[in-house]
Amino acid sequence: MASRPVCAVVGVGPGNGAAFARRFSKDGYAVALLARRTETTKDLAAELKDSRAFECDVGDAASVQRAFDGIRSTMGDPEVVIYNAGSGVFSLFDDVSVADFEASFRVNALGGFLVAKQVVPAMKRAGKGSIVFVGATASRRGMPRTIAFAPAKAAQRSLAESLAKTLGPDGIHVSVIIIDGVVDLERTRKAMPDKPDEFFVKPDDVAATAAWLAAQPRSAWAFEVEARPFGEKW
Repeated sequence: MASRPVCAVVGVGPGNGAAFARRFSKDGYAVALLARRTETTKDLAAELKDSRAFECDVGDAASVQRAFDGIRSTMGDPEVVIYNAGSGVFSLFDDVSVADFEASFRVNALGGFLVAKQVVPAMKRAGKGSIVFVGATASRRGMPRTIAFAPAKAAQRSLAESLAKTLGPDGIHVSVIIIDGVVDLERTRKAMPDKPDEFFVKPDDVAATAAWLAAQPRSAWAFEVEARPFGEKW
C-alpha cells in the first residue's frame, strides 16, 4: 500500500494528464496513472514517489474494473480522482460515423460513470473525497465540427452535476474544469506555429486549478470553474 493518500489520474498523456500527475505527487499524493497503454506512463510513474501506471480503457467496464482492482490492491482507495479522458472526432456530420459518435460518448461520459462506480463506495465510507472532471466549452454549445464531441461532453457535464448534487451530502466534492482554449502541446504548437505563447492553455496551470478544487474547504465548494487564457474571446 502507498504511504501517502492516493490520487488516480484517468487519461494520462503528455499534456494535462502528466501535469496533473506531477502536481498531485508534489502535493503529497501517491498517483495512479491510467491510460490505454503504459509505454509512456511507466516512465512518468517511475519519476513520482509511490506512483504506478495502470492500463485502462475507460469505455470498457471490465478494463475499468481491472484497473481499479489493481489500484486498491497495490496502493489503496483513491481519495482524489481526476477524470481527464476526453478524446473525440472533430469533423462534419457527413464524415462522422456511428462508431465515432459512440466512441466519443464512451470515453467522455460512460467512462466517467464507470470510474465513479469504482471509487464512490470507499469515499462514502471515508466521508470524504474529490472527483474532478476535465471538461470543455463544447459541453455548452454544438458546432459543425463537434457533432460527435459536444454531445458527449454535455453528457459528461450533466453526469458531473448529478454526482455533485447526489454525493455532496456524503462529503464527496465533485467538480468540473471547463477548458476554453488550445492546450499547449507539441502537436498543437506545430499545428499553430503563428500563435504566441500566451495563446495556449498551460497544463501546469490547469493542474494548479485541479489541486485547488481538490483542497477546497467544505464551506465553499465550487462546482464549475472555467480555465482560459487571459486573451481568449468568450
